[in-house]
Amino acid sequence: MTEQPNPNNQTQPQKLLIDNPENFQFHAAYVVYEEAFDKARDSQAKEELNRNIQDLFDNKIDMGTFYGNVSRFRKSDAPRQERFSMQTQRKRDWRKKEQRQDRIKRHKK
Repeated sequence: MTEQPNPNNQTQPQKLLIDNPENFQFHAAYVVYEEAFDKARDSQAKEELNRNIQDLFDNKIDMGTFYGNVSRFRKSDAPRQERFSMQTQRKRDWRKKEQRQDRIKRHKK
C-alpha cells in the first residue's frame, strides 16, 4: 500500500507542547490554544495558532493580543443562547404568600 500524498504537499503543523501549569494565565491561554488547534482544519490556521502561542511564551505579545488573535478560531458552530432572567423573592415574602394561599384554601371548603 502506498501513502496518499497531501494535496498541498505540506505536512500538517504539530501542536506545540509548551504548557506551564505553574503560570495560571499562560496555562489558561494554552488550554484555549489546544482547543482551537484541535478544531482547526487547515494548516494555515494551525501555523497561526502555533505562532501566537509561541509569541506569548516568548513574551512578544500580551494576553489581550493573544486572545484577540485566537478569538476567530474559537467561534462555535452552536447558536448563542439567549439570556434569561430569574425572579427571586425574600423568604419572608414567600412565607407570607404561602400562608395567605393556605388560609384561602382552608376557608374555601
